[in-house]
Amino acid sequence: MEKQQVDTPEADEVLDTCGLFCPEPVMMLHNKVRDIPVGAVLEIIATDPATQRDIPKFCHFLGHELLAQEVDGKLFRYWLKTS
Repeated sequence: MEKQQVDTPEADEVLDTCGLFCPEPVMMLHNKVRDIPVGAVLEIIATDPATQRDIPKFCHFLGHELLAQEVDGKLFRYWLKTS
């Protein structure tokens, strides 16, 4: 898969879930958004391809805004704004 480059927002916090597999990245994300203020931008870095499905659904169901996502080979990056 070729690299998809996007303009990425500046993150207030970063969550690195590299090496973890479903459901761990989303569980860690759930805990992290509880610890950061509303309106903060969180960057999530992952290696699990399932995050391409799970993180957008997480944002949709919990009302967070998915600002951007990027794929670079086997590395997946997401930026969400907490609500």
